[in-house]
Amino acid sequence: MSRYRIGNEADFPSNQVKACQAGGHNLAVYALRDGYYATQAACPHLKAPLAKGKVLDDRLIQCPWHRARFDIRTGEVMDWANFPPGIQMLNVVRKEKALQTYPIKVEDGVLYVEIAD
Repeated sequence: MSRYRIGNEADFPSNQVKACQAGGHNLAVYALRDGYYATQAACPHLKAPLAKGKVLDDRLIQCPWHRARFDIRTGEVMDWANFPPGIQMLNVVRKEKALQTYPIKVEDGVLYVEIAD
């Protein structure tokens, strides 16, 4: 497991998502009420940038393109791509896939993400 500095707490406004890079990985980093979380940066459906998505109910990220929703803490699919009407036909070949998640540690106001080697 490698550890990478991704910024200071002040760099991550509450209830928002921000794109970051660490160890060759593109990440989406979330500042929620109970802490900081990181997932892969791209939606597994069609690679939309999750940093342009919406954080919902302090627990979900909604893809900006097709409204897939994922649990930020676990990466679990809560609602697969369902917009615009007709996109479901593509879902025949694009099966549901959870987000990769990465643990974040905070030390003295600095955020570090841990990524498996």
